[in-house]
Amino acid sequence: MDTTETLLLPPGGSTIAGEVDALFYFIVYASIAIFGIVLFGIIYLSIKYRTEKAAVEGTTSGVSHNTRLELAWSIIPAILVIIVFIWGFNVYMKMSIVPKDAMEVKVTAQKWFWSFDYPDGINTVNELVVPLGKPVKLLMSSRDVIHSFFVPAFRIKMDVLPNRYTLTWFEATKIGRYDIMCAEFCGDRHSEMLAKVRVVSEREYKEWLESGTETAEDITPVDYGRALFRTKACYTCHNVDGTSAVGPALNGIVGKRRALVGEGEVTIDENYLRESILEPRASIAAGYQPVMPTYQGMLNDKQVDALIAYIKSLK
Repeated sequence: MDTTETLLLPPGGSTIAGEVDALFYFIVYASIAIFGIVLFGIIYLSIKYRTEKAAVEGTTSGVSHNTRLELAWSIIPAILVIIVFIWGFNVYMKMSIVPKDAMEVKVTAQKWFWSFDYPDGINTVNELVVPLGKPVKLLMSSRDVIHSFFVPAFRIKMDVLPNRYTLTWFEATKIGRYDIMCAEFCGDRHSEMLAKVRVVSEREYKEWLESGTETAEDITPVDYGRALFRTKACYTCHNVDGTSAVGPALNGIVGKRRALVGEGEVTIDENYLRESILEPRASIAAGYQPVMPTYQGMLNDKQVDALIAYIKSLK
């Protein structure tokens, strides 16, 4: 497959991209040709009958229609429509039927990040790691509103809905990193709902799986929590420099009192931090919207402990 960049489309990176591009350019070139014919006819007739005298002298009296011309402008567009339909349906079926040997990854969308669960029990946030040349089935759902999973280089886009599953698949043909975007407006930080597909060799993918299943015994809980803070996309809503974002800043908060929505206050300790991570809507900080997603099922106890240790280390 040709992966060179063109004027209208980014380089393709999947097995289906070439077929989608071919259909796209057929429609573009056919549209340009029809536009050129119509434009030529308008200009030619405008020049030929540019004066009232020329219009009178050039009139062909007694001709009410031209059967050949009428058949031409009816049959030719009909043929083009049929070609596009059959071609497009064929590509659509290839994009819809998942190969039997495809590796399944569970994709969860929520405001405002993507999480990926692999067959081996590994979970990543905002980075989908896949092996080169292996079909990948994406089983997708949303925790809140409608999102849309869009990888321009792979030419795939599928809505991700709450309370139901949607499917799409791809097979990467080139090692590299590719953009993932949300193509459905989902809130005020919709434009920041970005992620990456990282395509690696089969050997690198196996090494990545092995490293991902290992425990974090060689690093301190604070360092592990710092890494999780980045990989689990906590930074998208929380700053550590004292400035508020979608959520409150996290530095220097342990031991302080915090007002809650409604009535009452709470002391920020380990129990409150754990509850905020796993059940964020149980005690909502005053002045903030209840938009934080739950990490229940996405983090194990060791990871929650590491995140708490990191937050406690922030001054």
